[in-house]
Amino acid sequence: MPTPSIVLVPCLSDNYCALLHSAASGETLAIDAPQAEPIKAALSARGWRLSDILITHHHNDHTGGCQALKDFYGCRVTGPDSEAERLPGTTRSVNQSSQLTFDGHEVRVLETPGHTLGHVSYYFPHLGAVFTGDTLFALGCGRIFEGDAATMFASLQTLAALPDDTKVYCGHEYTLSNARFALSVEPENRALADRVKDIEAQRAAGQPTLPTTIGLEKATNPFLRTESAAIRARLGLPFAPPVQVFARLRELKNKA
Repeated sequence: MPTPSIVLVPCLSDNYCALLHSAASGETLAIDAPQAEPIKAALSARGWRLSDILITHHHNDHTGGCQALKDFYGCRVTGPDSEAERLPGTTRSVNQSSQLTFDGHEVRVLETPGHTLGHVSYYFPHLGAVFTGDTLFALGCGRIFEGDAATMFASLQTLAALPDDTKVYCGHEYTLSNARFALSVEPENRALADRVKDIEAQRAAGQPTLPTTIGLEKATNPFLRTESAAIRARLGLPFAPPVQVFARLRELKNKA
């Protein structure tokens, strides 16, 4: 049986929608829908018809195309139940105990609050892929708008506990700017330095830097490296709890 296809669709200035299509079942779903027209164009070019949209959180740059796509395709729209009042177009609300399937396989809803209080990520074990919205970015993490540092840190730990070879698809192309910050707090990290060269080449060629993997993020993303002695020394927090190191990193990134 063929493996479902995953296609990244650039939207707005730096957003991504991920389209997943199963040739076996004919199902096509979108993870977030920032903008209708690019998504419709990508679907049309492939002869796919949208059956579902899975929303990670309520921000408009992840939901702005939902209503138009729902009207055009008659698709279902699924979002986190704790944000249902802020997602008026949803037809189904989910939480971590919900049971979802795609292509006949389980889809796990992971509650990953911090960026927003109801933010969820979608993990597809049979594809070895997780869609993290604005919680975990390549070499970064989302700003904390509705939660606090402890909440976001716990969410990142939830994602970091997935298998190292899990492919990570996030909601934005922020990787190059995140790389510069990562280098500023851990320039000694040779894996990071090598990765940054690859990222610079990808962006120069107009290519996306996604997907990344959980293992690569654990090796290079400062927000998953709060135990790093080099980072702790640079922040002047050699013996601080990991969440305090994380909070300081997030504070510095906000100012970068």
